[in-house]
Amino acid sequence: MSVFTSVSIPQLQLWLQDYAIGELIDLSGIASGITNTNYFVTTSHAGQTKYVLTLFEHNTLAELPYFIDLMSHLAAHNIPCPRPISDKGGVSLHMLNGKPAALISCLSGRDVVLPNLTQCAAVGTVLAQMHLAGQSFDSRAQYQHHQNSRGSDWRVATAQLVMPHLTIDDQQLLQTTLAFQAAMDLSVLPMGVIHADLFRDNVLFDGDQIGGLIDFYYACHDVLAYDLAIAVNDWCISADGRLDAPRLDAMLQAYSAVRAFTPAERAAWPGLLCIAALRFWLSRLYDQINPQAGELTHAKDPDHFKTILQLRAQQL
Repeated sequence: MSVFTSVSIPQLQLWLQDYAIGELIDLSGIASGITNTNYFVTTSHAGQTKYVLTLFEHNTLAELPYFIDLMSHLAAHNIPCPRPISDKGGVSLHMLNGKPAALISCLSGRDVVLPNLTQCAAVGTVLAQMHLAGQSFDSRAQYQHHQNSRGSDWRVATAQLVMPHLTIDDQQLLQTTLAFQAAMDLSVLPMGVIHADLFRDNVLFDGDQIGGLIDFYYACHDVLAYDLAIAVNDWCISADGRLDAPRLDAMLQAYSAVRAFTPAERAAWPGLLCIAALRFWLSRLYDQINPQAGELTHAKDPDHFKTILQLRAQQL
C-alpha cells in the first residue's frame, strides 16, 4: 500500500474515461503498507465519491480475478468489504502505467491502534462470518483450492533465503520452527477461503462498528483457524507480544459463536499461533534484506514477530 509506481493526474484521467464515475477531482498516495501501490481517488460522481486505486506490484493480470471476484462475492453476502468497480464494459481489471490496476469502493471508518474488547469481538464475529460466506465461493470450479502464496512451501523457501543473514540463535529458532511446521498435520483441519492478513490496519472501524475489511490480496484457500491465529497475533497482544487474555477471550468467543472450533482445531491452536508468527517474521526479514524502492514506504520490524514466535513456542 505504499507508492512504488507513480501515477500522474493526466494518466489517471485518461484511464478513467472508460468508467462512469464522473471527473477526477483528487489523487493522493496512501503511505501505509508494504506490498502494493494504493491511491485515494476522488471523482465528481454523485457530488463527490472516494475510491481506492490499487496497482499490483507482484501479481500478473491473470492472477487477479480471484481476489476481485472474491470481494464481489463477499460483498454480495453482506460481508463488509470493498466492492470492485467495473468500467462501462463490465471489466474491473486493467493495466495502468505498466501494472495491473483495479478501482474499488472506499469504505467508512479508520483503523484502530489499541483495540478494545468490543472491537476484538467484532473482528472475531466478522471473520467467522467471512469464513462461512467463503464456502460457496471456494466451491467454484475455477477457484477451488486457490494456493496460498505465503504457505508452507513459501515459508521453507524464504527461510533458506534469509538464513545466511541471521545470527546463530535466530537460525536455530527458524530451523526449529520449520521442523515443527513440517510435523504438523493440517489435513485434519477445516479449510476454506481465508483473508490471511487481517491485521489492525486492514480493518476499518467507525466507533465500535466495523466499517469494512480491506486488503484481500493474500486471500487464499487454507486452514480457517490459521486465519484466526494471524488476527490474534496482532489484535490480542500486549506491547511485549504476549497474549492479552481479555482481548483473546473476546475474539475467540465471538468467533466460536458463529463457527465453533472442531476438536482438531483446538488441539492444533498453539501450533497455528506459531506458524502464523513465523509467516510474518519471514516476510519482514525478507523485506528488510531486499528493500523495494518507493516514494512512500514503511518497512516493518522483523524482531516484533520474532518475539511473538518465541513467546508462542513457549506455549507448545
